[in-house]
Amino acid sequence: MTQVTNRLLSKPALLAAFVLFNILAVTSCKKDPDPVDQPAQEENEGEIITTMIVEVSDSAGVLPHQSFIFRDEDGPGGNEPSQFDTLLLAPETTYFVSIVLLNETITPADTISLEVLEEGEDHLFCFTVSGLDLDIIRTDSDGTYEIGLESTWHTGATGMGDVQIELKHQPGIKDGTCDPGETDVDLTFETHIE
Repeated sequence: MTQVTNRLLSKPALLAAFVLFNILAVTSCKKDPDPVDQPAQEENEGEIITTMIVEVSDSAGVLPHQSFIFRDEDGPGGNEPSQFDTLLLAPETTYFVSIVLLNETITPADTISLEVLEEGEDHLFCFTVSGLDLDIIRTDSDGTYEIGLESTWHTGATGMGDVQIELKHQPGIKDGTCDPGETDVDLTFETHIE
């Protein structure tokens, strides 16, 4: 479902990624409208997330800093994503990883990950590793539970697989697990440890 950096995806895979991202972006972070019998208040409408940047630095400071990007510049319902990088990691290495979410349909771009941090008690990043020797540990917290904007990734042996990164919206129901809530973003990055 992903591409090696600077290589094009097949049209069916790109279309599937685009459709999934659009469905998730449209349904993200919406609050119910105010009841009719109460005064109207400003709603927290669903945020448009056009871009996810996975920032990777090795803990020893030896390898160069890397940024891996998913970008759908015009948001849901428009053109296909323009970028969907493959994560490239070295074996037997510990990485510090940060996730940045942007809405690039406006200028300047809105940093949605700052809102996720501010509302950390309502959000949780979930990581699912498939086919890789890779352990991911969330390292930030809302004071009670982890958030996942910051994490540590420990790679093992070489291999190829996938890392799914999912942002769950869990207002009032966050319990430290990925089960409750709605999904704001769900992307699966092809990942190479080599």
